[in-house]
Amino acid sequence: MKFSQALKANSVPDWKHHYIHYSRLKKMIFRLEQLQGNAPLSPVPEHRQSLDFTNPSAPLLSRQSSSMLQRTSSGLEHAHIDELMFEREIHDELARVKAFYVEKHDELDAEVLAVLAKVAAAERRGISGPGHQDVEGGQSLPEEQRIAFWTDVNVPRNIKERLSGALTDVYIQLDNLSKFVELNYDGFRKILKKHDKMTNTELSGRLMPTVSDMLAKEQRKGALEGLKNSVVHEYALIAHSGGEREAEQELGRHRRDQLTFERNTVWREMVAMQRRGTNVVIGGDRQKLGAKELDLTSVVKRNKKQITAVLVSLTVFAVLLNIKIPIFKKPQEQNCAALLAFVSLLWCTEALPLYITSTLIPLLAVTLRVLTKQQDGHTVRLTPQEAAPQVFHAMFSQVIMLLLGGFAIAGALSKHFIAKSMATAILSRVGRQPHWVLLANMLVATFLSMFISNVAAPVLCFGLVQPILRTYAAGHPVSASLVMGIALASNVGGMTSPISSPQNIFAIERMVLIGSTPSWLQWFAIALPIGILVDILCWGLLLVVYRPGQEVQEIRPLKPNKDPWTATQLYVMFISVATVGLWCANTKLETYTGEMGTLAILPLVAFFGTGVLGKDDWNGFLWDVVMLAMGGLALGECVKTSGLLSTIAGEIGNFVGGLGLWPVLMIFCALVLVCTTFISHTVGAMIILPIVQSVGEDMADPHPKLLVMGAALMCSGAMGLPVSGFPNMNAIALEDGTGSTYVTTKDFLKVGLLGSVFAFGVINTLGYFIMLALGF
Repeated sequence: MKFSQALKANSVPDWKHHYIHYSRLKKMIFRLEQLQGNAPLSPVPEHRQSLDFTNPSAPLLSRQSSSMLQRTSSGLEHAHIDELMFEREIHDELARVKAFYVEKHDELDAEVLAVLAKVAAAERRGISGPGHQDVEGGQSLPEEQRIAFWTDVNVPRNIKERLSGALTDVYIQLDNLSKFVELNYDGFRKILKKHDKMTNTELSGRLMPTVSDMLAKEQRKGALEGLKNSVVHEYALIAHSGGEREAEQELGRHRRDQLTFERNTVWREMVAMQRRGTNVVIGGDRQKLGAKELDLTSVVKRNKKQITAVLVSLTVFAVLLNIKIPIFKKPQEQNCAALLAFVSLLWCTEALPLYITSTLIPLLAVTLRVLTKQQDGHTVRLTPQEAAPQVFHAMFSQVIMLLLGGFAIAGALSKHFIAKSMATAILSRVGRQPHWVLLANMLVATFLSMFISNVAAPVLCFGLVQPILRTYAAGHPVSASLVMGIALASNVGGMTSPISSPQNIFAIERMVLIGSTPSWLQWFAIALPIGILVDILCWGLLLVVYRPGQEVQEIRPLKPNKDPWTATQLYVMFISVATVGLWCANTKLETYTGEMGTLAILPLVAFFGTGVLGKDDWNGFLWDVVMLAMGGLALGECVKTSGLLSTIAGEIGNFVGGLGLWPVLMIFCALVLVCTTFISHTVGAMIILPIVQSVGEDMADPHPKLLVMGAALMCSGAMGLPVSGFPNMNAIALEDGTGSTYVTTKDFLKVGLLGSVFAFGVINTLGYFIMLALGF
C-alpha cells in the first residue's frame, strides 16, 4: 500500500486535516524534478537555521534565511526557487503538526487530571470510619487502602463503570495522539527521502534530526507516556485490583474496538461489498488460474450454475418467441412477453449481474420491434431507426436524477461524518439497558435510511455497533438481536422517503404516468407512521425471541463526538435540508421546476462544484443501481407501448373483477411479499408495479395511486430470508473475529418472516386508511 493510502486508512477521522499534507508535498517534488531535468540542484546554504521545536513560539525561519529567500528568488532559476518553496512548505507542515500536537497534549493533560480528581473524590466520599479521619481535602490515600476500597463489593457499580469509561476514553485519545506522532514522523521521513532521491540533494540529512526531536523522541520519552501510565494505573485500581498488566490488555482491546468504529468509511465499504458480490467469480478465476492457464473448461466448471441459468432463460425466450399464445393478439405483445420473461429470469437467477441484464433491454426492444406508435387511428410498430431514440429517451428520466441527487446527499453526509455524528449523538444518550439500546439502534437505522438509503444505512449502523458486537460471541442474544434489529429496521427504512430505496423511485415513476405524483410530505405522512409501528412490532418480537435483557443487564454506551461542527459540515446540512425541503414543496414549485428530478441537480452542483465531493466520490456512486434503474424504465416503456401491459392487466382484472379496493390491495401486497422475499426488492418492483398500476386504472372505482404506493411499501416490508434485500445480505455476511456469523438463516426464519407479516398487516390497515384519507 502506498503511504498516501496508508495515511488515509490509519488516520483518526476527526483529525484528518491536521496530518502532513503528503500528497501535496509529493506533487511539489514532481514539479521540482520536471524543472531541473534530473540535474542536481546547487546545495542549499549551510547557514540556514533548523527549526526549534522545543520552543512553541520559535520562528519557522531565521531572519537571515527569510531575507535570503527574498533576495535570491529573483536571481535563481525556477528550480532553485521551487526548492526553497518546498523547504518552506516542510517547515510550515512541521509547525502545523507541532501546534496541533501541543494543543491536543495540553487538552488531554487537563482531561487526565480531571478524571483523576473524580477518582480521588469518589474515594474520599466512599471511605469513612475511625481509621480514615486523617484523609481530607486533596490528600491522596495509601495504595493499599485504595485497592481495598475499589475491590469492596459495596462500591456502587455505576460509579465504577462511569470512571472506568472515562479512563478508557482518555486512554484511547492518548493512544491516538501517540499514533498521530508516529504516522506524521513516517510521513516526513518518506517525503524527505523521496525528495532527495528525485532531486539529488540531501535535505533529509539536515531536517530529519529536527523532525526526530519533535515527532519521535518527545512522544517516547516525554509526558505522553507518563499520562498513559497514569491512566493505566488508575484503571487497574478500579477494574483489576491493581493489576496493571490486565488493565493495559483490556484498554488495548477497547482501543482496537474504537479504531474499528472510527475508521469505518461507509461508502468505501459499501462499494467494496458490491464489487465483491459481482466480481468474486471472475476475480477468483483470474487469481487462481492466471492469464495463461485460463481455459474454457475451467470457466464452465466454475460457472456451471450461471451458465445453466442463462441456457434455461434463452430456451424460455426462444419458446415464447416461436409458439403462438392465444391471449396475445399482436406480434409485438408476444415479443415483449418473451423479452419480459427472459430478463426476469436473468434478474431472478442473477445469472448475469443485474445491471448487465439491464443493458440487454434496449438492444432486444429495438431488434424485436416491441415499441409502437399511433398513426391514423391504428397501432403501428416502430422501425429500429424510430425505436432506438424512443427507448433511450425513456431510460433517462427524473428517476435517474433523483437517484443521483440522493447519492450526492448520502455521500456528503457520510464522507463528512455528519450521519455518524448524528447517530452516535443519539446512541450515546439511550442508556445502558439492552432493550433500549436495541430500539434506539433500530430507529436510527430507519431514520438514516430516509436520507442515505437503506443500502448505506445498515453498513453505517453495523459499523457503529461494532464495539458492542465485539464483546459478545456470535449467536449471543445481544449480538443476534442487534444485527437482526438493524437489518429489519433498515428494510423498513426503505419505505420512509422517495429516495430511501430504488423501488420507491419506480413507484414515483408509475405515479407520474398516472398524472398524480405524491409530494414528499404526503409520502412522509403515509410511510413514517407505518415504519415506526412496524419497527416497534419487530422490536417487541426480537425481545420475545432473543430476550437480550436476561443475559446482559447493561451495555456500555458509545462515546459521543465532542468536536464542534465545521463550516463544511454546516454547509452540507444546509444544502441537504434545503433540497429535501424543496422536494417536499415540489407541488407548489412545479410551475417553475417541472419535476422533482430538476431539483435533484442542486445537491450535485452544490457539492461537486465546491469540492465538498470529488471525482472519487462521483466514481463511487452505485452506478450498477443507476443502470438497473435505466433498464427498468426501458422495460416499462416496452410493456406499455407494446400493449402487453394492458393485456396482462385485463386478465388479472377479470380475476379480481367485482372485488373492492381493499381486497385487491391485499392480493397485490401478498403477491409482492411472496415474490420479493425470494428476489430483489428492486427487481420485484420493476416487474410488478406496472401491472398494479394498469389494474388500478381499469377498476370500476380507480385508485391506481393507492395500489402502487401500497405495493411499493410492501416491497421494502419483505424481509423473511437473507436474500430479501441488501440489509439482510449485509447482516448474514457480518462476522466476528473468529469468522463466525452473528446470525444465520434460522434467525431470519424466526423473526424476518413474522416481521414481514407485521409489515403486511400494518400496510393493509393503517396504511390503507391513511392513503384513503389523503385522497390516493
